[in-house]
Amino acid sequence: MKTAVVTGASIGIGAATARHLAQAGYKVICAARRPERIQPLADEIGGIAVECDVTKLEDVARLAEVVGGSLDVLVNNAGGARGLEPVVDADLGRWEWMYRVNVLGTARVTQALFPALEAAKGIVVFVTSTAADGGYEGGAGYCGAKAAERSMVESMRLELFDTDVRITEICPGMVATEEFSLRRFDGDQSRADQVYAGIEAPLSAEDVAEVITFMATRPPHVNLDRVTVRPRAQAAQHKVFRA
Repeated sequence: MKTAVVTGASIGIGAATARHLAQAGYKVICAARRPERIQPLADEIGGIAVECDVTKLEDVARLAEVVGGSLDVLVNNAGGARGLEPVVDADLGRWEWMYRVNVLGTARVTQALFPALEAAKGIVVFVTSTAADGGYEGGAGYCGAKAAERSMVESMRLELFDTDVRITEICPGMVATEEFSLRRFDGDQSRADQVYAGIEAPLSAEDVAEVITFMATRPPHVNLDRVTVRPRAQAAQHKVFRA
């Protein structure tokens, strides 16, 4: 049976992707910080739960031990946003957190699991964001972190051109999940709700998971370098139709 790792699998896009990959026939290793969330998910889909904070070297080393010598799919999904303040007012501690998780954590997992990916001629799907396309008001920290993650994707594709490991990127636009905006605004539900106010149908975690699974299951000679997926109401990062 083919195997897959999904980081940040405890909720949202990560949990939905774990389910979709399991339905596609993969043994899914669900990695996240909260074992109380990923163990029920792993039990549901016949997978394996691994408590893993991607910012901690020892956690990632344990994940690599569980994976072993062969891995077909790595979905680098762990990440997140904190704050929405102008640069001159920004809490740089939040910027540091975003860089540690979205960039350094992703790099740490990719390094640790690369030998297993190479052995299986596997594929990596990086979950970045349309935030990587350019800045917006209040988004400098998150946009910068996701742009740095995209730079990793672009560099790796060039560095590994003569190997069988595929490097791909999915860039979701506005996705309404349980925690993304809530965490961004420190649990302020009213601010989180305003992000999607008036949008008839933002993307769901299921929408993104379906595309990730499609990307990961293409034939070995097919590489979907970058896929941008937005709700119909979002014509661009800065142009959104609200009723």
